Amino acid sequence: MSDATTSSDAMPIEDYLAQGGQLTSPGNVPARYRGELLRLMANFVDSELAASAGFADTINDAPGITARIAACRITLEKADHAERVLDLMGDFGVDEGRYATQHPWAARLPRDATLGHARHGADMRLAVFHYPIEGWTDAIVLNVLQGLAATVTLAEMGRVSYAPLADVFRAIAPREKRHTDLGVTGLAEIAATEEGRAEARASIAYWRPRVADSFGAAKSARYETLRRFGLRHRPNEALLADWTAAVTAALAPLGLD
Repeated sequence: MSDATTSSDAMPIEDYLAQGGQLTSPGNVPARYRGELLRLMANFVDSELAASAGFADTINDAPGITARIAACRITLEKADHAERVLDLMGDFGVDEGRYATQHPWAARLPRDATLGHARHGADMRLAVFHYPIEGWTDAIVLNVLQGLAATVTLAEMGRVSYAPLADVFRAIAPREKRHTDLGVTGLAEIAATEEGRAEARASIAYWRPRVADSFGAAKSARYETLRRFGLRHRPNEALLADWTAAVTAALAPLGLD
């Protein structure tokens, strides 16, 4: 479907987008839509860069060569996913080279920090990526819980009204799912011992509410704005419910739910 216009004889842009219309290039993007679209892309790029940087620090904690390879793959591919979306931001005039180096992506807050739904600092990463990872089990638990969240979120984002971005999200979704599958395999190995299960449960208790916060507040007023622009389709509480069910399905067979 071609880009909508805002001329007097055309459908209003918000109606066009709310009814499933798509935009295909920066040239015909209204100013407010552009701002919301760039914010959405920055949320993703910054979160992937922060996730990659955080997971890179755990590579040397991997218990064997297979786990080390998996950690390296996840670190590389999350950075690649960030680059793919950053390339689209470049179409809107964002300086890609400067953007990727302007924030300390590996920086973390103290473990006992409490951010809730709030952003922190100068970048746009999800709050969960401001918390530090402590060891291999902690990294695997975060990878599984956040990976399941990414699966839910990417299913939603694969429907955004800016077609080039939707295409990218649909392309990277299987790779993000593979990251989660690798994490589940690692978590199963950890949960095979009583000591491992105890350690995993402690990490789950820490990360589960923090990943849940990444879905945002219920009955969000901003969601309505994004919905009108076709940048969201389902509310935060629906996505959170899907994630909660997915977490139970993943952890229960391991005796961890």
